[in-house]
Amino acid sequence: EIKLTRPPMLEDRIQKIRAEIYAIIDARAEAVARESPGVPLGVIRNLLTARAPACPCAQYLEINRA
Repeated sequence: EIKLTRPPMLEDRIQKIRAEIYAIIDARAEAVARESPGVPLGVIRNLLTARAPACPCAQYLEINRA
């Protein structure tokens, strides 16, 4: 019997991409925080994502343009 594999649902793919984007943004924020002692990590993360506050994909694109 041959089992057909169903392609991942769009929602699942979006969740995986968002998780990857959040990890990239967190890593960038941590790198900046190491160079900016005393500035809270949350503040740095907010500054990095401020140009596209509602959309993780747009946040990623903005960060990579800088």
